[in-house]
Amino acid sequence: MSMNSQGRPTRIADNAATGGYADTFSGSRGLDQAETLIFERGATDRCGVDLPEPKGTALRMGGLERHGEIGLPGLSEPETMRHYVRLSRKNYAIDLGLYPLGSCTMKHNPRLNEKVARMPGFADVHPLQPASTVQGAYQLIGELGHWLMTLTGMPAVAMSPKAGAHGEFCGMLAIRAALDARGETHRRRVLVPESAHGTNPATAIQCGFTCDEIPADAGGRVDMEALKAKLGDDIAGIMLTNPNTCGLFERDIREIADLIHEAGGYFYCDGANFNAIVGRVRPGDLGVDAMHINLHKTFSTPHGGGGPGSGPTVLSEALAPFAPVPFVVQEGKSWKMVEQEEGEASESFGRMAAFHGQMGMFTRALTYMMSHGSDGLKQVANDAVLNANYILARLKHVMTPAFAGYCMHEALFDDRFLQGTGVSTLDFAKAMIDEGYHPMTMYFPLVVHGAMLIEPTETESREGLDRFIDTMEALAKAANGGETDRFLAAPVHAPTKRLDETRAARQPVLRWTAPMADEPVAAE
Repeated sequence: MSMNSQGRPTRIADNAATGGYADTFSGSRGLDQAETLIFERGATDRCGVDLPEPKGTALRMGGLERHGEIGLPGLSEPETMRHYVRLSRKNYAIDLGLYPLGSCTMKHNPRLNEKVARMPGFADVHPLQPASTVQGAYQLIGELGHWLMTLTGMPAVAMSPKAGAHGEFCGMLAIRAALDARGETHRRRVLVPESAHGTNPATAIQCGFTCDEIPADAGGRVDMEALKAKLGDDIAGIMLTNPNTCGLFERDIREIADLIHEAGGYFYCDGANFNAIVGRVRPGDLGVDAMHINLHKTFSTPHGGGGPGSGPTVLSEALAPFAPVPFVVQEGKSWKMVEQEEGEASESFGRMAAFHGQMGMFTRALTYMMSHGSDGLKQVANDAVLNANYILARLKHVMTPAFAGYCMHEALFDDRFLQGTGVSTLDFAKAMIDEGYHPMTMYFPLVVHGAMLIEPTETESREGLDRFIDTMEALAKAANGGETDRFLAAPVHAPTKRLDETRAARQPVLRWTAPMADEPVAAE
């Protein structure tokens, strides 16, 4: 896989040779305003707020008062506001256009959900309030948990995990606790398909397990013979995503579950792609023992920017006793929070978080469920699969599908259609930026060379899909038509040009330093 090696110009004037902002005197282009670093805009010797020196008041800092300059640039309030508004315009967002990023669903967040989440009693609830004052919040958590169990066919759910990986951690800790309770502490080997999300092996190792990789067959699914050969009396379980990261449903899922159970292990299913089967398939019926659910992927809660997240984890009857505290239970007409590892929680593996979970995410997810209903959630899965297959069908004549046949919620292409063109997957993705699209997932899953993973989600209209497909088709034809320079120079319409991603990852510059006299300003 070719990697980018071109450095990034960081000053406006440096962008002239690559089609940057320097073709205007101001550095701006109409409403697309040029914006430098805040350190370059402001000055450390002034402040945007004019405060008089305090008079006749003793300092109460205990000798910790600041004597030197803080080193931050001073801007007026309008300048500060403009700076951040201009930066916000440089972000791609689901409210701006189609988000083809695969394996990390970016779907529309209905504004109804946002309105409900801002209702008094939800928006201002505090984790230290007396239980008597948050009965509505407890009931909402309990109702959301009920429907998550109903949709998955599982008898228990842990609501406290804060994200998908945290939910994985919950499920694997429950598996470890169950094995330890059986006195089988020697079971520490977890089978992980080679196409798994990177969090899967990381989570297993964090929980004290070792990972044993299972190869994929020619069709992109688990190689059953390889799996059978790896079974043994030290097996703790398997971590399997279904539909998998190649966008395919694991057809042998029931046999896999039976084999793992017969070997004495547990079946952890990564529920990242539950949006492709919600309302149509119940993972509990497939033999799953634990599965986290990304509320942002299936139930439309906001995603991106690192959070907030929520990853409830459903558990089978065998793992339910080991669920983490705290959790809510109903007693008559009231609700309570079980906080201690005693009584009904005596076998719990413990606490994963100080407080229960993300109230705002719970509120949004339940609103989404209630506004869709059972038939609407089934249509969510239908439309997610339909949209992905529409993209696959319309692009397979100019791009190369990684695997034959239909896909589930995401269409996966490899880079064979680019062979001999001098254009790589990375070059193709950079050209998408010039066309106004966020690139799809690149080079993942790793089992596919030059992978391009596209997930349209169910929220895109046919008109939006057609516009995106027409653009992708035109780019594919341009690459095969000898327009190599166009791709190697891309992006030329972005505020900054092509990054040296490898260098940025290995040598990040996290602190701005003032330039020496007579030296140009530079920043990474």
